[in-house]
Amino acid sequence: MIVPFEHASSLSAASAETASEMMRLARLAEDSLRAIYSPDGLNIGMNIGASAGAGVAGHIHLHVLPRWSGDANFMTTISETRVLPEALEISFEKLKESCSRW
Repeated sequence: MIVPFEHASSLSAASAETASEMMRLARLAEDSLRAIYSPDGLNIGMNIGASAGAGVAGHIHLHVLPRWSGDANFMTTISETRVLPEALEISFEKLKESCSRW
């Protein structure tokens, strides 16, 4: 998840610098996830506004999720089921190490 320091309720309300940095970080996240987990694809997106599923009013963020053919969509979010059987702490350490190399 990419969360900017700037408080903005929509992508169009964010400064050009914030939007640019979010895209740069999304590219870094894509490269790191591909290098570590070899996913078949990625979902990259934002939920803007309560009806779209935004959890924090007035603050945008960007999701970057690895996906594999035949995976179960958003199982982790709704049922605590792991498609990739790895603890979040382990994933964090792998991604932290990968990002430090960029």
